[in-house]
Amino acid sequence: MRVAAGLAATAVEQTRRLPTTLLGLPITLASQALQVSMRVQQQVTELAIKGDEALAGLRGYEEQPEWATFDEDEPDTAEPEDPSPTAEYDGLTLPQLRGRLRSFTAEELAELLDHERSHGNRPEFVRMLANRLERLRSE
Repeated sequence: MRVAAGLAATAVEQTRRLPTTLLGLPITLASQALQVSMRVQQQVTELAIKGDEALAGLRGYEEQPEWATFDEDEPDTAEPEDPSPTAEYDGLTLPQLRGRLRSFTAEELAELLDHERSHGNRPEFVRMLANRLERLRSE
């Protein structure tokens, strides 16, 4: 009789919790399904690794397969970059030139100044390059 009463009390408690349990049921089912799926994937991966090891033991392996290439194996086809400061100069705006001005040596500034005078001869550029060159030479 006591067991039957305990069973009845448990049934009543579970019935009262049913609305809140039903709200979380889809999430719980989805979570459990994902867990099962992940376990199956892990087992399949473990079997594939074991299979690779078993097959590698049977047929051996190549030190470097012919299809495997690495960057250091490829011939160097890159063209050498132009170290001249005029290489990118023509595309610079005045603010960009101002930002890079302190990185140029006196020789590079003289080269840029000659280049500017013979190509664009833009007064602002000529003035900025000449002023910086004069400052460097006076130091």
